Amino acid sequence: MSDNTTILGPDQWKAAGEHHVPPKLSKGGAPAYFSAWDLHAYYGESYIVQGVSFEIREGEILALLGRNGAGKTSTLRTIARLDEPGLTHGEVWLDHQPLHEMKAYEAARAGIGLVPEDRRIIQGLTVEENLQLAQISEPKGWSIERIYELFPRLGERRKQEGTTMSGGEQQMLAISRALARDLKLLLLDEPYEGLAPVIVQEIEKTLAQIKDLGITTVIVEQNAIAALNLADRAIILDMGQVVFDGSAQEVLDNADLRQEYLAI
Repeated sequence: MSDNTTILGPDQWKAAGEHHVPPKLSKGGAPAYFSAWDLHAYYGESYIVQGVSFEIREGEILALLGRNGAGKTSTLRTIARLDEPGLTHGEVWLDHQPLHEMKAYEAARAGIGLVPEDRRIIQGLTVEENLQLAQISEPKGWSIERIYELFPRLGERRKQEGTTMSGGEQQMLAISRALARDLKLLLLDEPYEGLAPVIVQEIEKTLAQIKDLGITTVIVEQNAIAALNLADRAIILDMGQVVFDGSAQEVLDNADLRQEYLAI
């Protein structure tokens, strides 16, 4: 643990099991841009998210890691305020706004941009129409031309139906739809899933560009090493609880930790 990392006191978090660890304050005690506090969420009777807490500074990239079934995607969905899993306790704050009191569409307007694993490209619409649809209501984010400057390949395919592009190009479009809104926090769920290695390298370049732009991001990815190489910090979940909260480099340097919780 670094000397400039502060642990919150016990009155500021609730233990959700013997492995639960308290969230760390941002470096130097700086106020957090995003905070999740003691989140508990269920799919029906199934208790999935069990007291998850963490913070993110503005511009930081956080890798949210864990084995299959650890609760990573469920945590993203809870933050994005989707109907499932249902949040029964806890708070979610983004740029001083209480997201836990919002529905999904309200959280999106407040700046949450979720890019799900299946990307949700709308069939029958061109690349440009997918982007225009993302901007059909306020608040708008990047202009379509600025998006094409970031992703020239999308500009070249602006009249092509989105679902006919390669997996990597569809991932670029999915990220672009989030940028087309007034984005404050980008949530990426398995961005490398199902992609060939050469396409993964393209997406890695895309995410490196996102990092260079200072966009606050949470990335869930089974390819943990790739995510850690991109991220500033890492959270590891196990059975719906936080078991590690620290720098990405700490995880890269700790083979025992990776073996125990990530099997790598």
